[in-house]
Amino acid sequence: MELDGKKVLVIGAGRSGVAAARFLAARGALVVLNDRKEFIDWSNEALALKGEGVVKLLAGDVPSWLLDQIELVVVSPGVPTRGIPVRYAERAGAEVIGEVELAWRFLRGRVVGITGTNGKTTTTTLVGELLRDAGIPVQVGGNIGTPLVSLVDSSREDGWTVVELSSYQLETIREFRPTVALVLNLMPDHMDRYETLSDYGAAKHRIFRNQTSADVAVLNADDPVVSAWAAGLEAHVTMFSTARELDEGLFLRGRELVARTWSGERVLMTRDEMQLKGTHNVQNVLAALAAGLACGAGPDSMRSTVRRFAPVEHRLERVAEFGGVTFYNDSKATNVDAAVKAVEALSEEPGRLVLILGGRGKNAPYAPLAPLVERKARALVVVGEDAERIAAELGAYAPALERASDMADAVGRAYHAAEPGDAVLLAPACASFDMFQSFEQRGRVFKEEVEKLKNSGVGSQKSEDKHALPSC
Repeated sequence: MELDGKKVLVIGAGRSGVAAARFLAARGALVVLNDRKEFIDWSNEALALKGEGVVKLLAGDVPSWLLDQIELVVVSPGVPTRGIPVRYAERAGAEVIGEVELAWRFLRGRVVGITGTNGKTTTTTLVGELLRDAGIPVQVGGNIGTPLVSLVDSSREDGWTVVELSSYQLETIREFRPTVALVLNLMPDHMDRYETLSDYGAAKHRIFRNQTSADVAVLNADDPVVSAWAAGLEAHVTMFSTARELDEGLFLRGRELVARTWSGERVLMTRDEMQLKGTHNVQNVLAALAAGLACGAGPDSMRSTVRRFAPVEHRLERVAEFGGVTFYNDSKATNVDAAVKAVEALSEEPGRLVLILGGRGKNAPYAPLAPLVERKARALVVVGEDAERIAAELGAYAPALERASDMADAVGRAYHAAEPGDAVLLAPACASFDMFQSFEQRGRVFKEEVEKLKNSGVGSQKSEDKHALPSC
């Protein structure tokens, strides 16, 4: 792809947009970086591009005279591809791609692409560790936090790049072709962007669009939609399951994680060796092991890696324990299904749960949480934009319901409601953007408030007077 002298518009001045603009300018392109937000709301990293003198910055709407001149548009994941600037530029003859597609055209080596509604970051991180520990050259990026285009220069012909991919990123691929493509699951999410679950699923399915018979597709046999995709794929399909034994694939049998092929089967490890909690994490591990085997990692090496692998930050992360109450941070549970899986994972533990829910909803019902709340919760604490909707849909199933004004208040109320032996779980089932810049910031604030509460000495008072509302 020739970039020297090409007129390029990058829409979206977030992390991937800034990385794309810098990458393009370094290769001689004439770049305009645009964002609808005013400059005062741009990041310092984005504004610094102006100082480098190679990228023009444009806030607000893109004028039509500029769109008429553009030859290439690189769209950031959060930018709707049906927006007027994108459609106008496309009609004027510009090619429209995303940052992932841009990176692919320059990336060396082979790619593992990982998508799904939930579990992407844990699985992506684990696959990277499996390959690294097996002595295979590997780097990790994508939706996990490092823009793929930032990894082009460090890629190598004999190496692998493990990429977490969102549905937004997959919307704008054209030639992107992962040697190993993995889909973990498909649940209602981003229903504020997609009209139907089928539309959302179609975006995920694009990960397979360029695969050939030389490639591998790893699919969840327990997900009816994802498993049905196997019939139409050119790639060799490997399935994984925690619900049943498979004639061929990876599955959970009792407490054993088993790999079975036409030539026989092998027990890779046991569930008891994993640090990760919950059946959903067994699925993530099986999927990662399948990808590792496809990339050439050895079973013994992978077993050692999984045994050492701890929960990724903000994914069912154990934060602290005091006053007999354990705190878990699952801020990445940004949809209802992820919250369900978090509650199910901790339902295997003794004690009851105080669940903190809320944030910016995604127009999905909270009803799937109802039976778990009724069976396992001691109390619900709701917070954020969708707090009243959550209270309306789940309040009748909870022994107690608290409304919190912010995260500090939510942590204090949750601790007050808990009894020794219980756990407080932040699994919001919502996006974070009503109160925070990201789910990461939400998780960090939660941990900070838990630490403040711990340091206040309130834990020693718990058994003496659990009804004293702590000062937060």
